[in-house]
Amino acid sequence: MVRVFLKKGAGRSIKAGGAWVYDNEIESIEGAFENGDLAELHDFDGYFMGIGFVNTASTIAFRILSRKKDVAIDEAFLEQRVRDAWEYRKQVIDTSSCRIIFGEADFLPGLVVDKFSDVLVVESLALGIDRLKPVILEALKKVLAEDGILIRGIYERSDAKVRLKEGMQPCKGFIGDAFDTKVEILENGVRYMVDVQDGQKTGFFLDQKNNRASIHKLCKGKRVLDCFTHTGSFALNAGIAGASEVLGVDASELAVAQARENAALNGLQDVVRFRAADVFELLPELEEAGERYDVVVLDPPAFTKSRNSVKQAVKGYREINLRGLKLVRNGGFLCTCSCSHFMDPELFAKTIREAATGAHRRLKQVEFRTQAPDHPILWAADSSYYLKFYIFQVVEEK
Repeated sequence: MVRVFLKKGAGRSIKAGGAWVYDNEIESIEGAFENGDLAELHDFDGYFMGIGFVNTASTIAFRILSRKKDVAIDEAFLEQRVRDAWEYRKQVIDTSSCRIIFGEADFLPGLVVDKFSDVLVVESLALGIDRLKPVILEALKKVLAEDGILIRGIYERSDAKVRLKEGMQPCKGFIGDAFDTKVEILENGVRYMVDVQDGQKTGFFLDQKNNRASIHKLCKGKRVLDCFTHTGSFALNAGIAGASEVLGVDASELAVAQARENAALNGLQDVVRFRAADVFELLPELEEAGERYDVVVLDPPAFTKSRNSVKQAVKGYREINLRGLKLVRNGGFLCTCSCSHFMDPELFAKTIREAATGAHRRLKQVEFRTQAPDHPILWAADSSYYLKFYIFQVVEEK
């Protein structure tokens, strides 16, 4: 097998349990190979460290699959990885719709598979795993069938530009027979129509499942504002929990149209309203108009996807939190989150604190949460930890 050697003193992340080796950490590669091939990883002195994929076209030049020597990366190996991932989900989450495979956290680097009822949506972001994708999907269908779950279709959403960094073209489409790509799911008592073909990412953000449920206790009889609502998820959870009035806001006309359909699907169209608008522009307008809410939810997209733009992202998070805080009634609640890996927990907390100071509000922390457990956080694999979610009670300065 091809052998990849680290530079002396390099590989600190992978030695600490991480999953990646960067191109500037590699001293040499012995043997003929094509990018995406399996290779052994060795320290500078020849010490064996694992087996994984090599790709010199990528900044992430090696992704580890196994730390065991002489392991065969065959169908049985991949089926066991899939089986382990599914057994874990059955123990920690409602599996009617969930993320079944979460890349490095499930030891299948670069691969994401979401299950929406009886449909699978696949996102493949690494060249090596892309080659093994057909075998993994067959194993997944087999394992699910053992629990009586028959998959009627698979759709690929590998249309992220990050594939270009792996030497692959973005792509999307059916894997196997075509099917209706509008899929109805039930989560926390709320019905949604998920568009797996044209929705964001894989069609629906499953990672907020438990966080959406956590606001139910706050919303009965209350007035709620849900910012960056996408297809209405937090807004509809507020509605189903008995809110008296809910406004969901998103810049996307398409998302708002889907949110309205979801409200009608749940019989909430008279309680939960939606508006297509830029949140940064709308919040000051609502404040000036004297609007106040019992619960404000801030669920923005990632304002930064690289370390280089973190400073600019901080300004964005500070601004929306300041504006959101000013719209919360005294004694009401702010639910705020960041889904950017590069906005680390300490920086996010600092940014919220600064926003509270600017808004002259005091914060009582009710809860701090992360992503749902079907998106497990693998310690030492930092990229698997990205979602931070706070609930605060907001009180005026005493």
